[in-house]
Amino acid sequence: MTRLRERVRRLLQKPGTIDISPYRALVEEAGRAESRVEKLSDAELTEAAAALRDEDALFDAAELAKLCAVGREAARRGLDERPFDVQLIGTLGLLNGNVVEMATGEGKTLSGALAAAGYALQGRRVHVISVNDYLARRDAEWMKPVYDLMGVSVAWIGQESTDEERRAAYAADVTYGSVSEIGFDVLRDRLRTSVDDLVQPEPDVAIVDEADSVLIDEAKVPLVLAGAVATDEGDAELAEIIAGLEEDEHYEVDADRRSVHLTPEGTEAVEEALGGIDLYAQESLSSLTGVNVALHAHALLRRDVDYIVRDDRVELINESRGRVARLQRWPDGLQAAVEAKEKVSASETGEVLDSITVQALIRRYPQVAGMTGTAVAVGEQLREFYNLEVAAVPPNTTCIRGDEPDRLYATVKEKEAAVVEEIVDVHATGRPILVGTQDVAESERLARLLEAVGVECVVLNAKNDAEEAAIIAEAGASASVTVSTQMAGRGTDIRLGGSAGGADRDRVAGLNGLYVIGTGRYPSSRLDDQLRGRAGRQGDPGGSVFFTSLEDDLVEQNVTDPPPAEEPDEDGRITGAKALWTVEHAQRVAEGQHLEIHRNTWRYNRLTESQRDVMLADRAKVLRTGIALERLEKRCPERVEELREAGVSDGTLTEAARQIVLHHLDRCWAEHLGFLADLREGIHLRSLGRRDPLDEYQRQAIPTFRELADQVDERSEETFTSVTITEEDGADLTHAGLKRPTSTWTYLVKDNPFGSEGERFLRGFGRRR
Repeated sequence: MTRLRERVRRLLQKPGTIDISPYRALVEEAGRAESRVEKLSDAELTEAAAALRDEDALFDAAELAKLCAVGREAARRGLDERPFDVQLIGTLGLLNGNVVEMATGEGKTLSGALAAAGYALQGRRVHVISVNDYLARRDAEWMKPVYDLMGVSVAWIGQESTDEERRAAYAADVTYGSVSEIGFDVLRDRLRTSVDDLVQPEPDVAIVDEADSVLIDEAKVPLVLAGAVATDEGDAELAEIIAGLEEDEHYEVDADRRSVHLTPEGTEAVEEALGGIDLYAQESLSSLTGVNVALHAHALLRRDVDYIVRDDRVELINESRGRVARLQRWPDGLQAAVEAKEKVSASETGEVLDSITVQALIRRYPQVAGMTGTAVAVGEQLREFYNLEVAAVPPNTTCIRGDEPDRLYATVKEKEAAVVEEIVDVHATGRPILVGTQDVAESERLARLLEAVGVECVVLNAKNDAEEAAIIAEAGASASVTVSTQMAGRGTDIRLGGSAGGADRDRVAGLNGLYVIGTGRYPSSRLDDQLRGRAGRQGDPGGSVFFTSLEDDLVEQNVTDPPPAEEPDEDGRITGAKALWTVEHAQRVAEGQHLEIHRNTWRYNRLTESQRDVMLADRAKVLRTGIALERLEKRCPERVEELREAGVSDGTLTEAARQIVLHHLDRCWAEHLGFLADLREGIHLRSLGRRDPLDEYQRQAIPTFRELADQVDERSEETFTSVTITEEDGADLTHAGLKRPTSTWTYLVKDNPFGSEGERFLRGFGRRR
């Protein structure tokens, strides 16, 4: 019956229905060669892998089977782990360019390494893209013995890597790196002025770990390269004024807590505090924007939920992973407003020199594959945005974890009381417990409640994520209670019995294994599944249950018309089907909103990316050839002849022309990005005239870009005809005022949850009228 359902789903082209039976056949063939391969010496094993190397051709079926046999033996010797058949099936799925779904604990890391080695042996250059630096380094070093035995070089990059270290790492057959670091290297290379300074080779193959998180959840996140201009000081006076306002009296927050606005009383109070101005007058637009941003920072961004304050800095929290989002910041002055609110030092800002979204970064690679524990749920999006299909690989051992129905309560207070009571009861048996919370504040509040009833727990959240590997390693130990904000992307398996294993493992298994408790549904069902998946790995016993309430943010922000309240029992628990449906409906609404934001962001970014491609192709010609001098010689031949007569060689002229054109090309592109940002900020005002904002955006963005090449040529000619150029020193660009930023830095932009300036103005204008 199961196979019949699979055939029907495959006929309907449902995600996750790729036929993996050909992979099974290849793995069986590899199994028949296992006894022979086992007898090879290490050197002979490496020679067997080397025999597969081909710079041009794809592996045929026989070569794929041989790769699996050699890879299995390399893993057995290098890691003392013999890959299961399902791991090799995962490897073959990756080599076929799919996103492979494998449950938590099934060995995706090894499957990915063998696939990376397979691509490398076919003459491909491979980047294994992880969610953070820690996992990139850990996996590269962990898998290195396997790569060594297969004759494949491997390296990793991290935030602290120097340019020399990066070049060396990218020169390896396989390079591990976080999505942000690889993206930042792309951006930095786009501003290099010499071919010798380039760090990254042309993109070839990307194998993406935690693929749903990277390709879907973070797809719209822009990575930014900025040049220093000034420190963005938040308005301390506005922060003080807003801090004195009272909710409901001076301002109101929408039910979904994504929008806030001043009441008439609040408007009057702010206008008086600012010297009697009219906030909604045209000349006060900048003041209105500042007030709105400060109000958003005060009312909607919560300390220990959306960010933490540490070492005199505001650090954002990645909502899908529960850890500090390093190098991430808010746009539109919101970062400065939060810093003013928290009275910490203002961080540097700068002019955006270039940017790239995660989605555009991944789409640069001709070949993309990925692996995750939860791919089928986003299969339609993977197909829509990346043309990727999902290969669902069954677990090696059937999952026997018991997943209980949600326990729903009327209020958060009653829910938390029930969570504490459940932990106390289960903890008394010695069974290990993993509690997944929504944010830092909740994890710390729960820890205090547990302490009050005499239960010790270990807390893993954004404030101590550096210790996560050690904390997670012991989460399966007998009688342990671990409270974590998010388990997605943690990358460490929880083994029953903890690091001790042995008898403690047997004891924990006898107690039905790890017990996972969720303190609320996440905005995505995939995050729920990732938390549940921490229990019951590789056939271990385990259990999970989610506690929810009708006061949870998920429900209040996504259900506009909740059903009539049902009478709870004496503990506050609600068992009615309608109420339980409400929570699931809220989650579906949240997932739909995320998808729509993704689609809308991509519609705008698609035009920018196409323009960027044109610009970069031209920049590459200027960087690598003598076309800059050819162009300038056509525009000002007299100047070129004059310089040649003064003894300036063609080599010096070529380099001088290249530096001049590169400077103006980069300068004009940065200005164009600024124009696009401003255009998008105000484009929603066009909706007043019943015009489609995206059409209007393209109507202005396209002709403006067409003018960019002429601007570059005109500015370059003006500089070339006036700048001092000598054989000894080349072009004196500094005295000509052509200075590049004294420093640059990279960061990720946290999407502004409050809409553009134009949208905010319209909301305020409508209420004022």
